[in-house]
Order: sequence, then C-alpha cells, then structure tokens
Amino acid sequence: MKFTFRNEALSLTLLFTMFVLAFATWPIAPERIPVHWDFQGLPDRYGGKVEGLLAIPLLALGIYILMVVLPRFDPRFGHYFLFAEVYRLIRTSLVAILFGVYLTLILWVRGYSIKTELVVPILVGLLFLLLGNYLGKIRSTWFVGIRTPWTLSSEESWNKTHRLGGKLFILLGIGWILLAFVKSPWLLAGVLALLLGGILFLTAYSYLIWRQDPYRQQIPPEGSR
Repeated sequence: MKFTFRNEALSLTLLFTMFVLAFATWPIAPERIPVHWDFQGLPDRYGGKVEGLLAIPLLALGIYILMVVLPRFDPRFGHYFLFAEVYRLIRTSLVAILFGVYLTLILWVRGYSIKTELVVPILVGLLFLLLGNYLGKIRSTWFVGIRTPWTLSSEESWNKTHRLGGKLFILLGIGWILLAFVKSPWLLAGVLALLLGGILFLTAYSYLIWRQDPYRQQIPPEGSR
C-alpha cells in the first residue's frame, strides 16, 4: 500500500484549505466562537479562537495521519492491499466530512446564515451511508473495522459481521438525514438506540458466527502452553 501524493491529492488539498481558512479568518473572528450547537441549531457552547478555528483542522489532520501510519504497525498489514482503494476512499471521506463541518463553522463566523441543524446531520448521515456501503469490503485488520475477539479470530465472523454492520450503518445514515428535516426528540432517541443496540447486537452476532466456524482460531488453555 504505497503512499503517493497523486492518490492523496484530494485529502491533502482539503487539509491544507482548512488551515488556510483558519488563518484567513483569524483576524476577523470574534473572541468567542461556537463549538457546539443544540438540536435546534443554536450555539450552546463557545470556545476561544484556538479551539474554534483550529480544533477541527487539527482533528482532521490527526485522523488522516493515523490512518496513513497505523497500518504499518498492523500484524495484518498485507490485508490492507486487498482493500487499498476502499481504505483510501474511507480516509478521504472522513476528511471531506470534517471539511464540510468546518466550512459550515467558517461561514457562520463570517456572518453567513447557515442552518447547522440541517447541514451537520446530513453530513453525518452521508458518512454513515458511505461507510455502510463499503464496510463489507474491509478485510480483517487490527485497526480498521468491527474488531471483536471473535471477528479477529474468524474470517467468517469478520465477513458476516461486516456485511450485517454495513446494513446497520445504512439505516443509521438514513436516520441522521431524516433528523435534518424532522426535528423530533423521539427520532433522535430512536437513532441513538439503534446505534447502541446495533453495537451490542453485532458483538453478540460476531460471537455466534465464530462459534459456528470450524476454522476459527482458538487460544489454548493457560496450562497447556
């Protein structure tokens, strides 16, 4: 999995643009900048210029660097070659979503009327939809994917759990997009319940598939080592 500036051009451009926007906006930004919005799209927490203008670019840069570097330390590094394009697409999409959120913040700081309660849920929903569409193509690794003790020790558990997880992510994506248009606390509670319940269900599901896999890896008892 070779790093090339040509393949990473979009991610690097978006990262560079975020820092350019930060420094270009710094002189005109107020001392208190909203860093969180409530369900109605109203700011409910403020931070200083450093947090308001640099937190998201630094977060995006940190995530990007980790996703580029961590595979080199993965004992299953060779598996990344099996889904290299998908991994690059996921990496770029995460940066793009954060760029969209940051652009919304910058426009708000510059005095434009931006409906954050509409934009942010849609961006989050699109991210879940994209991840759900490609989750089933991720191969077994220690750093990427749905990692439970059972998916990591059974290829069948890994593959089936990720295919099911992809469907869950798509449902979550649809739910987040609906939240942008339907301001219902019940819908929000339903999406959060689906997220938490889905995590628990996928964990149990990965175990059940592992139990049925005759080729699963097993750890010998402590006394037999």
